Amino acid sequence: MQSLLPVALLLPLLLVPLALLARRRRGRRTPPLRLLVVAGSGGHTTEILRLLSCLSESYSPRHYIFADSDKMSEAKIRSFEQKRAETFSNSQFTLDRIPRSREVRQSWTSSVVTTLYSLLYSLPLTYRLKPDLVEFSPVSLDECMMLDSKQQERWSPFLLMILCNGPGTCVPVCISALLLRLLGIKRAIIVYVESICRVETLSLSGKILYYFSDYFIVQWPDLKEKYPKSVYLGRVV
Repeated sequence: MQSLLPVALLLPLLLVPLALLARRRRGRRTPPLRLLVVAGSGGHTTEILRLLSCLSESYSPRHYIFADSDKMSEAKIRSFEQKRAETFSNSQFTLDRIPRSREVRQSWTSSVVTTLYSLLYSLPLTYRLKPDLVEFSPVSLDECMMLDSKQQERWSPFLLMILCNGPGTCVPVCISALLLRLLGIKRAIIVYVESICRVETLSLSGKILYYFSDYFIVQWPDLKEKYPKSVYLGRVV
């Protein structure tokens, strides 16, 4: 039971944007929140799917993005969504591939070039996930949380949540979301969960996105001490 406690603590944190921005009105259903999930090869996809298994049906549709050279993630995601559909009949998801931003042991110089190339693919893909009707709200996230119920319903359809946990593919995707935010096209909430294998130092993706994510979650106390902005919840996957 103790091992489930961190997960129980994580859920309210992930559900805060939805709960506060799209609170239920009497006789009306809460608007869904689009979720963009960045998967990575190996353990990254396994960890992110464990997190998704704790989320409600309100996070729909789920848009998965992974590297074009990743041969395993698609099979894992389809298997996960097939099982999820047995519980939630209206479960919706999409799959998209982008060029890998950085290969293992790739040089730093060439990594800049490949990341920019991946960014060119990520930007139109992230833009495509926006609603048909786009209206920019200049208020901050904290101010959105204090809106009344009518305003919450008004702004919730214009939000996109991005969930990632460390693969290099998440960097160009998150940068694309930040650019759309700066341009006033889309307000994306970035939730970054550092991989369980990062005990004392952040991954390269974590070091970059630590400064841009709305919620940065670590799973080891040493990381919390080094990175005070992060949220430590113990083991969550």
